[in-house]
Amino acid sequence: MTRPRTTRKLQSALSSLVLIVAAAGSSGDALAGDGVQQDVVHQLRTYQIFDATRQRFHDRFRDHAMRIMARYDFNIVATWETRSDDRIEFVYLLEWPDEATMRDRWTRFMADREWVDIKQRTRIHGPMVGEIRDQTLLLTAYSPNRALAGAGVAEVRP
Repeated sequence: MTRPRTTRKLQSALSSLVLIVAAAGSSGDALAGDGVQQDVVHQLRTYQIFDATRQRFHDRFRDHAMRIMARYDFNIVATWETRSDDRIEFVYLLEWPDEATMRDRWTRFMADREWVDIKQRTRIHGPMVGEIRDQTLLLTAYSPNRALAGAGVAEVRP
């Protein structure tokens, strides 16, 4: 079965992103996952979003989610939107000091009363998010950098 050209482009772009993140990783002596403590962990999150609620999703993420995430030390490195023939995706990259912190902060964020209320209020406009993919990216021993945040990443404000 052949895939549409735009789907292949999307997959290629996401694969390139993963390679860039891996290349910006660590310089340790062992491969990730072999019991060696990681200095940083990257998390790639991909949300399917919909044309009908696309702008509301972006408004909610920009104005509320990012603000509340900041309370829990979420370090959002970058955000993207990508579109294939029949699918819009919002993709963002997070940087964490370690996996335990990542898990703890997500638990705290998801339980945040303000965030729960905002999600409830904004659902009246229809579903904003479909499929969610979450990838934890562990650095390899031969990655040249430990972290991406602050390493040549310009801060952009709306």
